[in-house]
Amino acid sequence: MERITRQATKRTPFVDLNFPDGRLVISGEAYPEDAAAFFGPLVQAMREFLASGTTDVTVDIALLYFNSSATKALMVIFRLLEQTAARGRLVTVNWIHRPHDEAMAEFGEDFAQDFSYAKFVLVRRDAADVA
Repeated sequence: MERITRQATKRTPFVDLNFPDGRLVISGEAYPEDAAAFFGPLVQAMREFLASGTTDVTVDIALLYFNSSATKALMVIFRLLEQTAARGRLVTVNWIHRPHDEAMAEFGEDFAQDFSYAKFVLVRRDAADVA
């Protein structure tokens, strides 16, 4: 699969789905007007990549803000990653949050509870260091 990159806008995050390297990055703010239109194609591409690939997968999520629609999309992505790890592929999710952003740290802790097979790591650093 080819790499998919989307530059951040005021309402949508930076996305770099580097399928050849198995590295996926989502960073910035995520409150698109139409979450299904924004995340739908990305989720479908990830679904295809995860179903057909064999490489290890590292996902860096460094969101500064996201709304409930983006939360639903993240949950779909996380479910796909967890299913992939359950099938034996090495999957690591790095939830990156700023040092003093306790709300984002708590979101990460909540998401981490849904993982049994994929490795979910809380990373405290400046989110700008990701992309």
